[in-house]
Amino acid sequence: MDHVLTQYQSLEHIVLENNSEANVERLRQAFDYARAHHGSQMRKSGEPYITHPIAVAVLVAELDLDTDSVIAALLHDCIEDTDSTHEDIAHLFGDTVANLVDGVTKLTRMQYTSKEDEQMENLRKMFMAMAKDVRVILIKLCDRLHNMRTLQFQTPRKQKEKSLETMEIYAPIAHRLGMQKLKWELEDLSLRYLDPVGYQEVEQELEALTQQNSEFLSRMRDQIEQRLKKEGIQCTVYGRLKHIYSIYRKMYAQSKTLREIFDIYALRVIVEDISSCYNVLGSIHDMFNPVLGRFKDYIGTPKPNGYQSLHTTVVGREGIPFEVQIRTWKMHQTAEYGVAAHWKYKQGMANSNLGTEQEFEWVRKLLESQQDTDPDEFVRTLKVDMFADEVFVFTPNGDVKSLPAGATPIDFAYSIHSAVGNSMTGARVNGRIVTFDTPLKNGDIVEILTSKSARGPSRDWMHICKSNEARNKIRQWFKKERREENIVTGRAAFEAELKHAGLTMSAITASPELLDTLLKRVRFGALEELYAAIGYGGMSAAKAVGRMKEELTRLGRLERQHADRQAMHASLSAGETVFPATAKQTSAPRPRRSESGIIVEGLDNCMVKFSKCCTPVPGDPVVGFITRGYGVSIHRKDCPNADPARRKPEEAGRWVEVSWVDGEQTSYHTSLEVSAKDRDGLALDVAMALSAQKAKLSNMSARAQPDGYAVVILDLVVKDQKELTSIINKLSQVPGVLGVRRATG
Repeated sequence: MDHVLTQYQSLEHIVLENNSEANVERLRQAFDYARAHHGSQMRKSGEPYITHPIAVAVLVAELDLDTDSVIAALLHDCIEDTDSTHEDIAHLFGDTVANLVDGVTKLTRMQYTSKEDEQMENLRKMFMAMAKDVRVILIKLCDRLHNMRTLQFQTPRKQKEKSLETMEIYAPIAHRLGMQKLKWELEDLSLRYLDPVGYQEVEQELEALTQQNSEFLSRMRDQIEQRLKKEGIQCTVYGRLKHIYSIYRKMYAQSKTLREIFDIYALRVIVEDISSCYNVLGSIHDMFNPVLGRFKDYIGTPKPNGYQSLHTTVVGREGIPFEVQIRTWKMHQTAEYGVAAHWKYKQGMANSNLGTEQEFEWVRKLLESQQDTDPDEFVRTLKVDMFADEVFVFTPNGDVKSLPAGATPIDFAYSIHSAVGNSMTGARVNGRIVTFDTPLKNGDIVEILTSKSARGPSRDWMHICKSNEARNKIRQWFKKERREENIVTGRAAFEAELKHAGLTMSAITASPELLDTLLKRVRFGALEELYAAIGYGGMSAAKAVGRMKEELTRLGRLERQHADRQAMHASLSAGETVFPATAKQTSAPRPRRSESGIIVEGLDNCMVKFSKCCTPVPGDPVVGFITRGYGVSIHRKDCPNADPARRKPEEAGRWVEVSWVDGEQTSYHTSLEVSAKDRDGLALDVAMALSAQKAKLSNMSARAQPDGYAVVILDLVVKDQKELTSIINKLSQVPGVLGVRRATG
């Protein structure tokens, strides 16, 4: 235990160094409590488990957080891994410490490899904890950092899982909190396990290049120090080497060599005040040749995470480019420790105020944006809003707006106000009219053109905008203003996805009880609510159908249908049909030719007719029904009339297995239903699309709907499903067409 005590004493020393008045008795009490409760627990490394909480507490103390945070770090695994309770910790160390430990415990229980909706819920909990008391996430980040530092003791699978989770979630959160030093280490440690070969290549190249240029950087630092000293500017100058993951990302994402990256080396100049920053910039540009387009003023336009600094890339006399970063000491603290440095300045505030400042506005926006959002969509757009690089643009009045890289005028409009985005009719960038999908660049001056008579956003905008904020506001508009349209659109998408999944509408509406169960699975009270959500983008049709299919499987419904089918086949084999010949020849080898193109239970050339209710074509899954006097009627398996749930028990023996024979028949009749916005020339455009596909059209009818939409019914003659799919794809491209589906019933 000598090693453990030495480790604890190091922690105590750091705490007292940061705050000589810290209550070390409480700290020692927390250490003794944690050591006693973790007892003989061991880490994978073979060390006593207590070494992990001490290491996390050291990292928290190095962030210069308060004593409560350090104590919470020492106790952060007690509730989860021991018999300790929230009440026990609150009684001994106070409610603040107990709440911090409880908050970290809830985050620790997150499983990011679970389903998307669970992942979204876990992220939501994290942001709620962050908005309430940012120290929770700071302790959790330190916990993750120490786990990554000791990841070599885990299995290869665990190493990759933890590294991917760290790269996708924890490192970006550290970035958004402005904690660059911690973020860089998390990224480098993750890359070491995600791509060990790429990591080693960059590390070796960087080491070789650094050895060549170390003398050069030292000389540049001396020159800058001497020049600024002559000008009477008090400063500290030191070198910074770009971290491995950042170089790796540029080399592989931008196909650059190490020597093509300008900011591998950077000299940081730290001064006393902002005016000195700009004076230093003038001196640097006087001493060296600046690289055009490589100057960034993050003091005038800070990053959303609070980062401030002047960046300029210059070229020394040796022709080697290097970056110079100029900032004040306060800016430097914020750049290194982000929100932790900010929290230090605010320690005098009540904890209840920690989440109410402007610096945490982005947390509340993320919490708001996850409402009525499909989990996949939320997690994807979260990464854009929170983790992507920013672009800074200006309003005509000179106000700065920070948007995700690649943002468009649509994102800009909604960043001003929902009403501006909803009434947007056009945009000017730098005085020129641009299209809505134009990517904005740093420094652009953007003006949004609006009109009171604007019809509102287009659904296409959802695919054009980059920010979650804009997408969420567009979704809210459609949810409120276009409910009937959403229901129509959503129902069409839902039914199409049902067919794709091999289900029918009657399969999920077989009984009110079953429908209620399936709707609960997707968290809706009625089918119309589900349709509306799919229509405005709050739930994807694929996700809804997938969950319903999972529930049907869980209930055993699909298995029972399969068992019924097997029983039907058995009865057919026993001769219980109106076609004696079928039973007599079931054991014979299946002939491979048929005039109708259909084989019925191993027979060819049976009397066959294709049902008009669903008009099957080769490639469709089909089933046969033995009619009285008219042979076998062929239905698509997704036809409502063939739905096992609707079949009469006394007719079970009349349903038979059928299959297609390739190339036996050249043409089949089928029907399509095209839903589209009603407009002049719609029917002509549909006909032109069919002509382009050389489709054989036997009949066409169209009817307008009272809500401004139209339905076009097409009777076609096709060779197989492949040709039909090609026709559907072509029709889907006709302007105004919302959906194309096979006609049934």
